[in-house]
Amino acid sequence: MEMREIHWLMDMVTHIDLGLVVFDRQGKIAVWNHFMENHSGLSSTEMREQCLFDVYPELKKDWFQRELDTVLLLENEVFITWEQVPHLMGFAAYRPITAKSHYMYQNVVLRAIRSASGETDLVSMTLYDVTDIASNKLALESANKELAILSRTDRLTGLFNRGYWQEQLESSWALHKRYNRLYSLVIFDIDHFKKVNDTYGHQAGDEVIKLVAELVQDCARDSDCVGRYGGEEFTVILPHTDAEGGRVFAERLRKIIEAQEVVHEEHTIKFTISLGVAEISPHFGSETGWLEAADQALYQCKHGGRNQTCIAPTPEPPK
Repeated sequence: MEMREIHWLMDMVTHIDLGLVVFDRQGKIAVWNHFMENHSGLSSTEMREQCLFDVYPELKKDWFQRELDTVLLLENEVFITWEQVPHLMGFAAYRPITAKSHYMYQNVVLRAIRSASGETDLVSMTLYDVTDIASNKLALESANKELAILSRTDRLTGLFNRGYWQEQLESSWALHKRYNRLYSLVIFDIDHFKKVNDTYGHQAGDEVIKLVAELVQDCARDSDCVGRYGGEEFTVILPHTDAEGGRVFAERLRKIIEAQEVVHEEHTIKFTISLGVAEISPHFGSETGWLEAADQALYQCKHGGRNQTCIAPTPEPPK
């Protein structure tokens, strides 16, 4: 190769818009191109003969050393994607004003280089700036997660909506059938809620619903599944809970709500709830039968004076 060709080849390598570092087994740097100068703030003159691992001690980590050992032993290439290590070298984003990330996301390729003697004692590390790709993918994933949350969330209360809660009810029933998991189901509504809407307006009714949702969420455990079933009606699936445990939960919630009030446009609104509880049993036949049993217990509360908890009777096995 003529000297002129070597010159333009070296000029191209030096100024190509990706990072290029060449170093030996001990980390002594032989090449530190223009891209690396720009993003590190360190010139090639400063870096030549320096130990890469001293300048960037994060590269001393065991996983990176294992990758280097593999490259040198097998004389192959190793790819390190931004999903594995988002910022191998802590460079600032190339476009700080418009970039969606403060740091540059990088894909990295490690490749063994043979010397003129035929020995593999050098490694080239190529860094690709993939900040735009990574940022767009992360933004899309974030948007999809947000959409997934919105698709299962009731907008007024922030509880699970009826569709998602119904899916959890079906899942709980399936787990009970397969593994005999214990659950109790609580369904409750706000007593005389129509009167609240008619007397104080729907905005006041919404405030009452939101307070009830907040209080039931506070009473529930992380493992409990709380949903707004519709209107002023709410449902809770209680894992690992028998009928008595469901009654204790329901009574605690009932007393807390009974002590609350909502102030709306100088009106003080007091309200209560009625609750039905049903412990799961295969004799209900289906998740629908289980739900209907809890609903019948709630219906019993309504006819018994409201502001109370009723437990559904254990169904008899089919004859």
